[in-house]
Amino acid sequence: MNTPTWISRGVSKLMPAPKAAKTAEPTGAAAAPAPTPVPRGKATLRSTRERLEATLRQGDEALSPRMLRRTLEELRGIIDARVSEVEGGRRAMAVAAWYAGATPARRRDLWLLMSEMFVADPVKAKEAQARFAAAVGTPDEAVAEVHYRRATVSPRRRLLQRFSVYPGGVQFLVDMRADMQTSLRSDKRLQALDVEMEYMFSTWFDVGFLDLRRISWDSPASLIEKLIQYEAVHDIKSWADVKNRLDSDRRCYGFFHPRLPDVPLIFVEVALVDEIASDIVPLLDESAAAADLQKATTAIFYSISNTQVGLRGVSFGDSLIKRVVETLKDEFPKLRTFATLSPIPGLRAWLGRQVTTQLERLDERSLRDLGRAVGFEPPSAEHVLAAWDKPLALDAKSPARQFLLQCAAQYLGRELQEGKPLDPVARFHLGNGARVERLNWAGDPSAKGLKQSYGLMVNYLYDLKRLDKHRGLLAQGRIPMASEVESLLKN
Repeated sequence: MNTPTWISRGVSKLMPAPKAAKTAEPTGAAAAPAPTPVPRGKATLRSTRERLEATLRQGDEALSPRMLRRTLEELRGIIDARVSEVEGGRRAMAVAAWYAGATPARRRDLWLLMSEMFVADPVKAKEAQARFAAAVGTPDEAVAEVHYRRATVSPRRRLLQRFSVYPGGVQFLVDMRADMQTSLRSDKRLQALDVEMEYMFSTWFDVGFLDLRRISWDSPASLIEKLIQYEAVHDIKSWADVKNRLDSDRRCYGFFHPRLPDVPLIFVEVALVDEIASDIVPLLDESAAAADLQKATTAIFYSISNTQVGLRGVSFGDSLIKRVVETLKDEFPKLRTFATLSPIPGLRAWLGRQVTTQLERLDERSLRDLGRAVGFEPPSAEHVLAAWDKPLALDAKSPARQFLLQCAAQYLGRELQEGKPLDPVARFHLGNGARVERLNWAGDPSAKGLKQSYGLMVNYLYDLKRLDKHRGLLAQGRIPMASEVESLLKN
């Protein structure tokens, strides 16, 4: 059940529905005609506190000062110490009902109130910190630390907890954080609320509370529909397509949370084959015969999709892969190799910025050969990019093809940002202990594959005996790679 449905069913007996979704106000707020908006640029942007102390709405402000104050009082009422948790949850549910019909601008005002007006008491926090610092090394240290921790907990955390009381409340909070993501880039005032929610979700969605479930063709249609909706790597085009991905030689597993039982938080699609796959096309071929499971020695993870934008920053992908590997080994003892067939989503954009730098790495002979291949000596970035624009036309011995593979090896094997791989998919798998195993030319010849990485795909190998070693290398700023990929860098 989605959030609006939950709200409409759950609060219908608690409060009347708003008369109009676009003008709905928080529960109890008296209706008032909106003043004529001041043209953009005519008014100075006011802080939330200034708006709360004002009398009239200004410029593009969504809620009037009076309505903003009323909304703040309703939020405070949710965590009123005199009301029970159940009553606080009921009040939170009523605010959630208003939120469902609010405009984006009014929702943003609610986020700002939650972010800025529910902070820990700075005076109490400072005093508790001083007492803790003075108590370090004494018998009173533990007690002082407890007081300090309590003093730094914001009432915002209790407010969010009250929203989670009723069924559907957790999904509401996850959806609300997803709504906030685009505004975070332009309004730093929302960061306190975002970080608080990320911290709470990291606790609520700890892998210890998640269930690993297999999703098959026999699963409820509503669940299979969610695979179609949330598939983020290789779009599912039809029911025949999704059926192929759930066939006898395939497995699909997802992590589920008890409070979101019908929604996979993350799911992985696996093909059981007899060697490491280099091409996504056969894996997605609906007409291909199912592989012989008796001969399967290799599990290929070819798609991993997160479904909840609101859980950004909450990591459970590494645990999912480990749990799936254990499950597969129990079912198929002959499986020895666990690898991915992964996209390289940032490659083309990176090369658009870095191709000149990569050309400067070439020796004179390689530069001359490349120039002859692209028809211009010495080759410029524009000529190389133009040659790459039709990668499927490049033959195996083409210097332009070889140079692209070398650049891809550089991107995956050397490019780091703050000590982590630059490519987001590489960051995920290498952070889990995998290594860069092999680059695959024309691994994904689809329009999406060509747009992302000129059709290149990569295998990351999960060597179960070396995961910790590989993570250790990455911590030292060294990306683990197979010799085949390493040789591209040497050349």
